[in-house]
Amino acid sequence: MKTIPAVQFRHLKEFRFWLIGIAAGIAAIHLTLTWRADNVDLFGSSLLFFLAVVSLLRDRQTPLKLDSGISASGIGIVLITFVLVRSVVMPSKVFLLLSPLLAALGLALLASGFNGLRQYYRELTVLFFLGAPQALVPPLVDTTGITAKFATLVLWYLGFKVSRDGLNIYLNSGAVEVYPGCSGIEGITYLLSLAGLFLVMFPMNWFKRGLTLLVAVTVAFVVNGMRVALMAHLVASSEMEVFQYWHKGDGSLIFSMISVLLFGACCWGLNQHEQVAEQDVDDVDDLADSDTLELQEP
Repeated sequence: MKTIPAVQFRHLKEFRFWLIGIAAGIAAIHLTLTWRADNVDLFGSSLLFFLAVVSLLRDRQTPLKLDSGISASGIGIVLITFVLVRSVVMPSKVFLLLSPLLAALGLALLASGFNGLRQYYRELTVLFFLGAPQALVPPLVDTTGITAKFATLVLWYLGFKVSRDGLNIYLNSGAVEVYPGCSGIEGITYLLSLAGLFLVMFPMNWFKRGLTLLVAVTVAFVVNGMRVALMAHLVASSEMEVFQYWHKGDGSLIFSMISVLLFGACCWGLNQHEQVAEQDVDDVDDLADSDTLELQEP
């Protein structure tokens, strides 16, 4: 039997220690930058997603394979160095959204090389959903016009005399213009991030995965449309103080909380349905096994 020298175990432990230290340092820098940027939503999301990554790493049933080559280690060091250097300069919002993924990819390459990236796919997927939806979707998708149409429909359904011209919503005593900031795209990308985290932590079939993403988009869009309809009514009623509360004050946070709670309830229902379905399958398998044993008895 071939024995491995104790010095190799010592080097392996030291290597893991340095990887953990680098990861913790980068996470601390990221949280500090988001806090200084007054981005409370990203700070809370980052803390939640980092804890999810730690949980995934701790719950592994098989140990990680730490074996990297020169080229993979070089690329990993370049990515980590880029994140650290870019953090010193005034970081942009897009960088703050994508830096955890870039740093994690660099650490994975440094630890396990190209062949070992696959064992980190869940952790990398979590960090992808942390920032990628908010960084990539808004420049490509504009829901301002659809939001204006939906808010107009809500007001008409509630009995108001309302009309619309482009992005302008007209009521009897006033009008409001729907700006891109009120389009709801930020709420949609935020719930998409939470949906990605939910799907990684609670695996489902492909149909329910697509349904979860669809529910995230729908809930965020509908709740924001209701908020825009409310603000249009407040402007038409000349209640500007109340309008400011729901537009930029704590009222806007209340609508965000409603979106998260509704989406969380939908995810809980899907997860419960998945558990019931799995239990039914297990019961059927147990029944089939018991019938087989009975048939085999003399």
